[in-house]
Amino acid sequence: MGTAYYCHEECLRHVTPPGHPEQVARLDHVARALEGNAFAQLDRREAPLGAKEDVLLCHPERYFDRVRAAIPEAGFVSLDADTHVSPGSFQAAMRGVGAITAAVDAVMAGEVANAFVGCRPPGHHAETETAMGFCLFGTVAIGARHALERHGAARVAVLDFDVHHGNGTQDLLWDEPRALFASSHQMPLYPGTGRADERGAHGQIINQPLAAATGGAEMRRVYTRDIFPAVEAFAPELILVSAGFDAHRADPLANLNWDTEDFAWITSEICALAARLCAGRVVSTLEGGYDLDALGAAVAVHVTELMEHGA
Repeated sequence: MGTAYYCHEECLRHVTPPGHPEQVARLDHVARALEGNAFAQLDRREAPLGAKEDVLLCHPERYFDRVRAAIPEAGFVSLDADTHVSPGSFQAAMRGVGAITAAVDAVMAGEVANAFVGCRPPGHHAETETAMGFCLFGTVAIGARHALERHGAARVAVLDFDVHHGNGTQDLLWDEPRALFASSHQMPLYPGTGRADERGAHGQIINQPLAAATGGAEMRRVYTRDIFPAVEAFAPELILVSAGFDAHRADPLANLNWDTEDFAWITSEICALAARLCAGRVVSTLEGGYDLDALGAAVAVHVTELMEHGA
């Protein structure tokens, strides 16, 4: 059935202040990484514009309105010390929302086997009423709720291998018994959440903190021993992935020591798990990754594995 790749040029118009790590160049490197004959069969789709009703699956209307009202006509507005918006930011964020819902639609309908959403800004730090960590809306959580509420899925799983804990996803899905959230992340590190005893209102949240300098071998043990068995027991009908590539040893914002091949391994294992549990249905969305060359290389192997498992 193949792999869909969702992106949109408006995601390049979310401009951050000079020197900010979450920069336009990230998507340029992602796009270049997915060029060439190896990706000729990638089903390239324009990300639609998300609707307000999509955002309201996770965030209250007053928050949606507050974010939209904060967008400047020129220059930058800072929503917190790390999170800035410019004139194109709202449209970019809404393309990410539209992309995740369209990707879930396509995968749930069997149009494609799996999908990768290459949009920005990222989403997994955005809490119910708080923009933070470069994020405006909880994209992957919106995708999970979309599958639950609009496709009638009984259970979905969200796996987050970004080096930073997905505090926003955890907040948005804390009281959602139909959604398993499992995260590996460096600790201590921003945003300071993600302890193993943070389990969710229904015991459906799994946090696996990793010490600084943790490499791929330990990561593989943690996923094989703890995370993948929990996902298997939950038996989701769809797996969503917060695909952050900042656990790479080259990344400037953290201190884990994963190699590019580790991202190939974890993607392959997630796809194999999905093949056993939910007809291979996987939707992945871009989160972090701030060394541009490492980001491009990791995205390339990530999408390669999606394509190989989706063929």
